[in-house]
Amino acid sequence: MTEAAIHSLDHFTLEVPDLAEGARFFEAFGLDVREQHDRVELRSVGSSHLWGTLLGGSRKRLRSIRFGAFEKDMPALERKLRDCQMASPEPSSNGLWACTPDGLAVEVAVADKSSPASKSSFDLAPRFDASRGTGPRSRVAQVRPRRLAHLAIHTDDVQAAMDFYARLGIRLSDRSGNDVAFLHAPHGSDHHLIALGRSDGPGLHHSSWDVATIDEVGQGAAQMADAGYPRGWGVGRHVLGSNYFYYVRDPWGSWAEYSADMDFVAAGEIWPAADHPGEDSFFQWGPPPPEDFVTNHETMPA
Repeated sequence: MTEAAIHSLDHFTLEVPDLAEGARFFEAFGLDVREQHDRVELRSVGSSHLWGTLLGGSRKRLRSIRFGAFEKDMPALERKLRDCQMASPEPSSNGLWACTPDGLAVEVAVADKSSPASKSSFDLAPRFDASRGTGPRSRVAQVRPRRLAHLAIHTDDVQAAMDFYARLGIRLSDRSGNDVAFLHAPHGSDHHLIALGRSDGPGLHHSSWDVATIDEVGQGAAQMADAGYPRGWGVGRHVLGSNYFYYVRDPWGSWAEYSADMDFVAAGEIWPAADHPGEDSFFQWGPPPPEDFVTNHETMPA
């Protein structure tokens, strides 16, 4: 019998000091951005799924993460979270709420599975026509990510955070000592739907968004530079997860990633998790990361 476990990373809520700027950033990034009277909603174009919500706040703060689960698994998950449950911070929520050891609010709710059932399609680059591999820049369509792929979050204790997420049935894919860990869901998910990075407290490092080609990773970088967001890292390829990447720095010091060709862990598959040396596992090729790439701006003095 399969252990009770969440099946998807369903949604995140982020407080930001300027909702209009948040809307502008993610619209330029290629998402379907809908501005409501007190929030900004983030969807992938053509999908009704709500991946993210921006709320107003005095500074940037990851407010909560929601995971989706099957209804049959909820009683067991509730028992596993009993000693860390908390009151719902969202009045309209009917999910189960818990608190991580370093204070991040986590919701588990009955939801349709939004994590992929198989590895996402990937192409190196579609040809422009029968003769030419590529075409003029003016013919490049806006990059539009297909879905939220994962969140990378800061934590002051990677092992304690891993132990908390193990209560949700989330399993280790790979790690590098006590500095970083990558976790997947057992019902079929990308190599990681949550990444944990050692810091001095909780916070959002980056949201990662799936695209279909390595061209779209590079075109996303150009798209964001043209929109006034030139700071980033990439293009490159990670080792753990194997994905091609480009990270764009958002207005508050965290990052949004274009990601393509992530490794996939099928339902029921036992992934060969290992502890990798940091110098051999961060990225296989690409430019060196910015000096502030791992800075947690949520714990810095205002």
